[in-house]
Amino acid sequence: MQATAYTFESETRSGSVLLDDGTPVDFDAAAFDAGGLRLLRPGQRVRIERAGGDSGNITLVTLQTL
Repeated sequence: MQATAYTFESETRSGSVLLDDGTPVDFDAAAFDAGGLRLLRPGQRVRIERAGGDSGNITLVTLQTL
């Protein structure tokens, strides 16, 4: 699933993304760390994975690549 980075706190390595329909969804440090990223800037296009399909917690945040 794709989303856009909305907020990111480097101290806690957590933040939120906006889904394509504008819905904000929070992610925690574990999801950020799973993607291997070091920094995330608002506006960056990201790929996310969610536990239990489209309604679960975010388990992975990584950069969207083509």
